Amino acid sequence: MTHLTVRPAVSADHAAIERLAALDSASPPRGSVLVAEADSRMLAALPLGSGRPIADPFEPTAEAVALLELRAAQLSGRREASRRAIHRLRALLRVPARA
Repeated sequence: MTHLTVRPAVSADHAAIERLAALDSASPPRGSVLVAEADSRMLAALPLGSGRPIADPFEPTAEAVALLELRAAQLSGRREASRRAIHRLRALLRVPARA
């Protein structure tokens, strides 16, 4: 996956989110949701507020979920959550921390 888009879900995403939830054996998230997509295909979704992320179990999605969590933390304004999300993403991508 070379290009990943993280964006708020819109009403037109409802069917894709339901499909993703079914693949992940989960209930579709309610309320505001962030989605990650590549090549016009939804790979993961994260409800804002509370709830667990859902993701396509047939694709490598750990980095996509980490990006969703980072963006959700940024939107919430919680600095500690943002820092944890950045550390998790760095660990997944094996990017060394800055000194």
